[in-house]
Amino acid sequence: MNVLLDNLDLFGPFFLTTIELFALAAVGSLIFGTFLAMLRVSPVPVFRAFGTAYVTIVRNTPLTLVFLFMVFAFPLLKIVKLDYFPAAVVALTVYTSAFICEVVRSGINTVPVGQAEAARALGLTFTQILGQIVLPQALRSVVPPLISTLIALLKNTTIAAGFSVAEAGAIRQYLSERGENQLVGLLWVALGFIILVSVLSVVQRSLEKRWSVAR
Repeated sequence: MNVLLDNLDLFGPFFLTTIELFALAAVGSLIFGTFLAMLRVSPVPVFRAFGTAYVTIVRNTPLTLVFLFMVFAFPLLKIVKLDYFPAAVVALTVYTSAFICEVVRSGINTVPVGQAEAARALGLTFTQILGQIVLPQALRSVVPPLISTLIALLKNTTIAAGFSVAEAGAIRQYLSERGENQLVGLLWVALGFIILVSVLSVVQRSLEKRWSVAR
């Protein structure tokens, strides 16, 4: 307990950074991942090819390499200069979006084709069919895998510690510099992540219960 109380100046701000990193990357991943899923089911071959290529490449690339590119290689392009934290957000968003895409696409495939055909017969466009009819039903059916992907994202934020982002994954290093018991410190870090994951699990159960009634 002393390790936690004596180092609250580390645990508090660092876990806050982890939450901020997760929240920003989660929002970005949900938006971009859903967009990619729309591309993958698009009737336009070029859009489908782009979505498929993106998912195939990114899902088979280690997250650490994505971080390396965003932190060290991307600045060499001189398009925009990113600090470590924004670069970590972008790296996590780019990586997680590929998995969100496949989750959403699987949900889209669960919606009966007849509904889209009926909407098309009424004169709705592809975008209207997806946004108003297909996606609302698809997202309700994929809550468990969607939350599981976000939980994986939360745990993946610890990789940012290796790229100069002061978040929960970096606490061990700072405890070492202070001569604290690192094993005990890591146990507190693990407990912190267990609490955060438990919150996401509660959100999952709440959404499942609410949307099961809505069906």
